[in-house]
Amino acid sequence: MSRLSTEDYQPPVATIKEHIHMDHGAKRPDPYFWLRDRSNDEVLNYLKEENNYTESIMAETESFQKTLFGEIKGRIKQDDSTYPVRWKNYYYYTRYDSDSDYARYYRKHIASEESQEELTFDVPEMARGQDYFDFDEGDVSPNESLIIFSTDITGRGLRTLQVKDLNSGEILIDNIANVEGGHAWGADNKTFFYTKQDPETLRDYQIWRHHLGCSVEEDVLVHEERDETFSCYVYSSRSEKFIVIGSSQTLCDEYRLLPAIDPEGDFKLLHPRSRGLEYDLEHYGDRFYLRTNYEAPNFRLMWVPEECTSISNWKELLAERKGVYVNDFEVFDNYFVTEERENGLVKIRIHETTSGENYEIELESPTYSAWIDTNLDPKTEWLRYGYSSFKDPEGLYEFNMHSREKRLLKSEEIIGDYDFNLYTTERHFVTVRDGARVPVSIIYRNDSFKKDGTSPMLLYAYGAYGLNSDASFRSSRLSLLDRGFVYAIAHVRGGQELGRNWYDDGRLLNKKNSFNDFIDCAEFFVSEKYTSPDRLCASGASAGGLLMGVIANEKPKLFAAIIADVPWVDCVTTMLDPTIPLTTSEYDEWGNPNDKNFFDYILSYSPYDNVKQAEYPAMLVMAGLNDSQVQCWEPAKWVALLRTKKIGNKPLMLKINMESGHSGSSARHEKYKEIAFEYAFLLRVVDH
Repeated sequence: MSRLSTEDYQPPVATIKEHIHMDHGAKRPDPYFWLRDRSNDEVLNYLKEENNYTESIMAETESFQKTLFGEIKGRIKQDDSTYPVRWKNYYYYTRYDSDSDYARYYRKHIASEESQEELTFDVPEMARGQDYFDFDEGDVSPNESLIIFSTDITGRGLRTLQVKDLNSGEILIDNIANVEGGHAWGADNKTFFYTKQDPETLRDYQIWRHHLGCSVEEDVLVHEERDETFSCYVYSSRSEKFIVIGSSQTLCDEYRLLPAIDPEGDFKLLHPRSRGLEYDLEHYGDRFYLRTNYEAPNFRLMWVPEECTSISNWKELLAERKGVYVNDFEVFDNYFVTEERENGLVKIRIHETTSGENYEIELESPTYSAWIDTNLDPKTEWLRYGYSSFKDPEGLYEFNMHSREKRLLKSEEIIGDYDFNLYTTERHFVTVRDGARVPVSIIYRNDSFKKDGTSPMLLYAYGAYGLNSDASFRSSRLSLLDRGFVYAIAHVRGGQELGRNWYDDGRLLNKKNSFNDFIDCAEFFVSEKYTSPDRLCASGASAGGLLMGVIANEKPKLFAAIIADVPWVDCVTTMLDPTIPLTTSEYDEWGNPNDKNFFDYILSYSPYDNVKQAEYPAMLVMAGLNDSQVQCWEPAKWVALLRTKKIGNKPLMLKINMESGHSGSSARHEKYKEIAFEYAFLLRVVDH
């Protein structure tokens, strides 16, 4: 195969229209500001030209893409089902048919194995004729006869809520637009609560009460979040005793409570919001349980009686421990379980409430992903959890907290001759420029990897919002590994892999640590001869796409190729516009540029504002026209400006999905094609 080149193709040229931003006395030219009007035919035509240009460059890889698609699809069991989850008198599960893009939803009564299977939602049929279709199966009513569900047909996150009668199969007349997915039933099986979005900013800002069969105009507003930095949501407690309204921002949480038996009542505030106080809330028995950072930066567990919930009554259940971050928890009759992070790895710890004894579930592999799965029955002794590693397909397990017996319920089935012994995983700590030690997870195929700088490598990172990028199995990745690629995840600051400080050191005025960590990890792999600059590729999405934009500006010669998926790259302009979704709620993540200190800092790294004349790597930039999280004009503007500055013939391609939003295509086979497209780009760039 030959390397991709643009020599024979003329890229689109976006019209330059003068626009000047004036902020804090600084002039910022923005010649492509006009691209933000996605309803404008001129904008749409330009985006289509970019797609045509990308298709022209990639046309020679079409056969290769089909090969890759066949490999990716061929490894995945196409008629697979999820393992059933029991709730009250039914098992609930989903199943794909071989050629279907969407799963069907089922339930079966627990009475016997011979109980008749009930089709609750035929999603393939519901999606018929839609370019995009996102389905969310919501809450089943307490009497198990009704179910809330919602759909999104644009990818913009504006969902429509409906209710289905599970006995008759009838869709009820209740139809509510512009909602977020969260909702909760009252104990009367007639009342439910839902979350409504601001029509402009899409912020989840209102909780409404609805009675079945009544007009939406009769719905009652029960809570409005007036602080534009907060979003709100509603859910039922695991005990079903309370309806819970939560309000959250980056550094603060607040909860209101209503007995489910009294849906017409007034919500009671658990504890007034306090800047810097974060906590998760669950209820069981006669107590509320809290995972909180109250006087515990890495979080601890506490409880409080139902009747007296102020912070003065909070009592410690599990103390904060040095070097251990408590990420999640689950409460049972005789046990509670914590999902923790220590030294960058997940630990699942069982705590016996009577004896006080605690122990970890043994998890194997140098680097892996593990999580507490769905556990709806607090009286059981069996904990359900998930596990995966770079080499091990995802497995669903049950662990007996009394006998310590472990059993595998379901393992991801890989079609073909997959042999995990053919691959090696490694975990390193890379010492970066300020002395921090950044964990990195690595996998490669034994018989193709040579530690002499000749191996191609794909380095991935995210590094924002305290979200972790743990090593897990992806069968699609084998198409890269089997062609000699090394794959690695740099767990850079901004995530929470090493605790709360790891997150704090990668946000606000510390944000550049995320970028420096990635660059230093990349240079480590070059110096250690895992790869070389003409074979090193990088990828990141959303906030990870910001990372890709920064490294492209900072170290263009360090990388052969960069994939920036839905990249957030016009940081200053976006953060100065409170009408754009997510802006105001993310001041504590990035900083508020109305403050000059933050303005100057964000401006110093914003990819769009720092494009320079340079020989940039080969770049594939992807976006969704209807994206509500990263507006499609950001990558479009960035690419247009890069075209005026880049030197050489390395490809710079913009691929816009004209029917989707932030997460790309909703249909599973289309997602396989998107992966095949990306892999074809990478493999052709490194001339494999």
